Amino acid sequence: MKVKTALVVIAATLLSCSNNKTDKTEDKKDVLPLVGTWQIVSGLTIQKKDSTFTDYTKGKKGIKIVNGTHFSFLIHDLTKGKEKTPLFDVGGGHYTLNGDKYTEYLDYCNAREWENNKFDFTITIKNDTLTQTGIEKIDSIGVNRINIEKYVRVKGD
Repeated sequence: MKVKTALVVIAATLLSCSNNKTDKTEDKKDVLPLVGTWQIVSGLTIQKKDSTFTDYTKGKKGIKIVNGTHFSFLIHDLTKGKEKTPLFDVGGGHYTLNGDKYTEYLDYCNAREWENNKFDFTITIKNDTLTQTGIEKIDSIGVNRINIEKYVRVKGD
């Protein structure tokens, strides 16, 4: 009986030393800090001499969701489309990340002329804030602008 008990203890000890990660906090260490859900706070676009600042905390709300290979974004007004110019923007695609160089490949977008374009950004993540800065350029529709967006990580991510 003592031999069986010893074998069970040894087996349990060996299993607990396995490399399989089952602890969610350990898994999160292997995930890029970019992965998660981010709420957009503000956006600044600069095209030629025109600058447009958008405060996404007033009258609108949006999120960006990033997994290991893909991103998506959803932005809408808070009046459920009942204002003069209702807002509902959605899109997504795949991305690459090399250090702080983040490239989005926009595969899907409700503004269809934006689809199948590539956008290069530099990202910084400090505490719970993500800043994404880059150039959006689409010759066919005359877009060539600097875009700076700020996000905060959604709690629970």
